Amino acid sequence: MTPSPDARPERWLASLALVIISLISLGNVVTRYITGGSLAFTEEFSVFLLVVLTFAGAAVALRRNGHIRVGLLERALPAAPRKALILFQWGCGMAVLGLITWFGGRLAWQEYQWESLSPGLGLPQWWYIVWLPLLSAAMMVRQTQQTRDRLRGRLNDEP
Repeated sequence: MTPSPDARPERWLASLALVIISLISLGNVVTRYITGGSLAFTEEFSVFLLVVLTFAGAAVALRRNGHIRVGLLERALPAAPRKALILFQWGCGMAVLGLITWFGGRLAWQEYQWESLSPGLGLPQWWYIVWLPLLSAAMMVRQTQQTRDRLRGRLNDEP
């Protein structure tokens, strides 16, 4: 039996982001309860880490063939048209993720050039934005791996 496909770096990154979000949120709740004030950095970091968690988790789901899709047409088609449909799905995914990677990379570069600072903590804004094109590119790699496995019959379309 072959092991299920994995995206270990993205899985670890998503897990780390979730742990950090939990810890800083808990710290903020405790601080607010004890002092009546909140920690200033928690919202900015939580939003950033939620984006990282979302994209890293999406990459894991892509690799494990866990994204929701309607497979009625796929299952009804014979082998050759089914493969064409899988390739069409891959092409659409690559187009969307490619645009996110391209424009996210341009935005991160512009923020770096402009030396923009985050509104809450005054950290360089590109520190937050650079994760968007990086994780989108990781999703492109994982979707390509998933598509290759689906075309070769290694992944079952039903969980």
